[in-house]
Formats: sequence, C-alpha cells, structure tokens
Amino acid sequence: MVDSMFGQLAARTDNGLGPFRAMLQSLTKWERFDPYYFEKLGKLDRSTAENHLEHLKQLTEIRDAKIHEDRKRRVAKEVEEQLPRRSLPRLRDDFLALHTGSLKPQERGYALEKILAELARLESLEVTDPFRVSGEQIDGTIKYDGEHYLVEAKWQDKSAANEPVYQFVGKIEGKMYGRGLFISVHGFSDNVIQSIVQGKAIKTMFVDGEDLVLVLEHQISFRDMIDKKVKAAQTKGLVYIQPITGTEKNAK
Repeated sequence: MVDSMFGQLAARTDNGLGPFRAMLQSLTKWERFDPYYFEKLGKLDRSTAENHLEHLKQLTEIRDAKIHEDRKRRVAKEVEEQLPRRSLPRLRDDFLALHTGSLKPQERGYALEKILAELARLESLEVTDPFRVSGEQIDGTIKYDGEHYLVEAKWQDKSAANEPVYQFVGKIEGKMYGRGLFISVHGFSDNVIQSIVQGKAIKTMFVDGEDLVLVLEHQISFRDMIDKKVKAAQTKGLVYIQPITGTEKNAK
C-alpha cells in the first residue's frame, strides 16, 4: 500500500514533491512513541526507532546542505555567464569589421547576435543565448525593465522585408506579454513598419545599423537606446525612431 502511494505521488507532474517533503518533515520531528506498541505489546523497540529517526535527520541535513551548495554553484555559474567578455571599443571594431564582407550572411548574423549579447551584458542586462522552442528559432532574449524581449538579428544585403518581420511578430504573439527587438543592420523595406503597427497591439521595436553605431561609439548607451524606443512606442506609437533625437525614421 505504501509502495502504491509513493508510486502514485512520483507519477504526478509535480513529482509529489510537496507531500513527500511534508511526510519527511513529520518524521524528522516525530516525538510520540505509542506505549501500546512499544511497551505493552513489545513489538517495537523505541531505541531502534529513535536511532532510525536520528539517521533520517542526518540524511536530511546532508541533503539540505547539498541543495544549498548546488544552488550556490548554479548562481555562480549564472553570474559568470552574464559577465561581458569584450569591451565597448572591441565590440565597435568587431562590428565595423563585419562590414568588409569577409563572412557569409548567415555567419555575419551569428556574429551580430554575439555583439548584441555583449552590449547587453556591458549594461548588466540579463541575456539568454539563442535557442529553439516548438520548432521556432529565437536569436536570444534581453531582459530590460523586468520584461524579456525576444531578439531577431538580421544582417542581409538588403533591408528587412515584410516576411521575416511577420514571422518574428508571430513568434512574439505566442509568448506571455511578448515583446521583441528586431535588429536589421540595413534597415527595413517600404511599408514594413506601417503594416506592423496599423490596427495592431505594438509589441516590436526596430533597431538598425545606425542605432548600433551610436551605441558602439558611446553616443548613447545600449540601455538608453532601448529605453528611448520603448518610450516612443508606448507614448507615441512609434516603433522605428532615431534614439538620440527621438524622430521617426522612414523605411527604405
């Protein structure tokens, strides 16, 4: 019966963790030894029971210490992963070097993703590396002001057209409170901006090569660049602006 109960708890989606922990806590705090079984019938030995409970307490303490150490290591690893590895001048040089055309478009896109992640880390913004979910490729996320922004980084020979932008918007729609930053080094094609904002909830902001150069030249911080774009989107419904002047940009 006990095995059956434990099996049913372990098969639950929460692994029965709450009930298991509650039972463990009850046992480690056990103090009542019924005289009927331990003394009158003599079927149970109190000394043996107390030794077993003491051993259980020791195992629990060992487990708790391991949990604590595992968390410390996990947090230390997460902190290490968020530390920047390149300085702003180095990132500027690397970004400008990509304009020489020595890399294929896809390789430039990967290099751009890494530069964006490093810019965010330099501003102490939490970064998630690229990943796939439900068949969707996500170029990473940046946590800004308590919100996670999905990132799409494009470095193509032409301005970003409607199709990749629509696909990215579709990715955002499937996420809770989805927000996104679409980065296209060569800007955006005709009508792509208006087609996204007209009659729709604004969830995506647009960044181009000029914006990145301004950040890399330290004319504006990466955090402030995002803040200006968020403010323009929330207060004016503008998703493609020059981050220093705040003026709307026109798609090319």
